[in-house]
Amino acid sequence: MSPESFSPTPRTQVKRLPQRASYDRPQAHAILDEGLVCHLGFVAQGQPFVIPTAYGRMGDRVYIHGSPASRLLTTLEQGVEVCLTVTLLDGLVLARSAFHHSMNYRSVVLFGTATRVDDANEKLTALKAFTDHVVPGRWDEVRPPTTSELVGTLVLALPIAEASVKVRIGPPLDAAADYALPVWAGEIPLAVTAAAPITDPQCSPKVAIPDYAQRYRRG
Repeated sequence: MSPESFSPTPRTQVKRLPQRASYDRPQAHAILDEGLVCHLGFVAQGQPFVIPTAYGRMGDRVYIHGSPASRLLTTLEQGVEVCLTVTLLDGLVLARSAFHHSMNYRSVVLFGTATRVDDANEKLTALKAFTDHVVPGRWDEVRPPTTSELVGTLVLALPIAEASVKVRIGPPLDAAADYALPVWAGEIPLAVTAAAPITDPQCSPKVAIPDYAQRYRRG
């Protein structure tokens, strides 16, 4: 496999509708960069958990952060195997039969073991990447974390090494006999859109809404 592709593993090899699968690294990065929330699946004390959380990507690593008291983070830093997923919903696919209804989507499934980030510079850089992933340009405008805030934040890094992508695009795929049915079929595109920013009432009237907030969009 080339550096631009992941090598499929028994865990990432897509078996259901493999024609929708991809092991393209740039495509996985693009989906991760557009998403805002991931789901982390792991097993702790014999019990399965799936936890939603925000994240950020920097190079070939996904970073998550939170309180050092977080059960999620304290469990993962012990070397527990984790599965991270991100899904972008692009549309509803309405077929002529109930059976063939579907959705258009882009998704990434990533397996690995997270490690704790202790280096102060990497930790700060990871938090910057996290902040700018959510709102590009925000980090350079706000107050950076204090020393005590950094100490009170646990950052974990998950390598993007064992992953697969799955995508569905296009119109419904009906059974041949159903195309003659007098039923509307097609796609209803969906997208994450931002409404107009709402200023904090405690903001000074002299502080203008930044351009990145007024023009905020995903994708």
